[in-house]
Amino acid sequence: MVVVLLAGHPTYWHRAGQGAREALLVHCSLAHSGAWRGVERVLSEQLKMLALDLPGHGRSADWDGVGDYQDTSVHIAEALLNRETTGPVDLIGHSYGGTIAMRLAQRNPARVRSLTMFEPVFFSAARNHPAYAENTALMDGPFAQALQVGDRMEAARLFNALWGRDVAWQSLPLSQREDMARRIHLIPAGKPVTHHDIHGQLAPGALERLEIPVLLMEGAGSPALVGAVHDVLEARLSNVRRHVIEGAGHMAPITHPAQVGDSILAFLRETAPVGA
Repeated sequence: MVVVLLAGHPTYWHRAGQGAREALLVHCSLAHSGAWRGVERVLSEQLKMLALDLPGHGRSADWDGVGDYQDTSVHIAEALLNRETTGPVDLIGHSYGGTIAMRLAQRNPARVRSLTMFEPVFFSAARNHPAYAENTALMDGPFAQALQVGDRMEAARLFNALWGRDVAWQSLPLSQREDMARRIHLIPAGKPVTHHDIHGQLAPGALERLEIPVLLMEGAGSPALVGAVHDVLEARLSNVRRHVIEGAGHMAPITHPAQVGDSILAFLRETAPVGA
């Protein structure tokens, strides 16, 4: 596909799969829509998928810094769904993309058939857990200091050490490390959502009202904060399943696409027939 104007923002997106059901895939921070290629291959016979590059990622235009980053992303995703889909969709989101997918479902649940989130970064849900303090100490300390002095590569390295530990920093190609460093300013752009729940996605009743089937996925080797967040979400969501990918971490949709894709297929078949 080419870059098109969605909600006023030049956005790249692509389509994959030939299935009967429509789906939207939303990638994690510092990645792009191509990160879903492995998972798309697993789901290609059952789902007709859309995947977009979020603002500042991949081939989409950079974010202009105006307003809230998640707001911008949600409006773009809604414009893509309005343009390219006709019925209810299955939403699949990874990390920060999971927060966007859930917001789409909360804003218009009638348009959503199911919601899959791989480690959505709703950190404020686990504010009282020790892992929250550890994460905050790193991000408000060494990470923020590196950004303040303009050392974007060091900021990217620190972020990867925490959330990309299943993909060692030094093993990444230099071009990929440089790309992450160029986009690292988008991490603090997500903080109003991840740490402050600016849109009330976790407000009293907000999760409980989401009645569609939800799958929470996590890597067995992911940071403890992931499990703490999922414990809260699992307790409050009314129709939820939880699955752990053994031997994987936060980047499992990229490092373990077969296991992630198979788990999604099992969830879809259990909650509503894939051919429905």
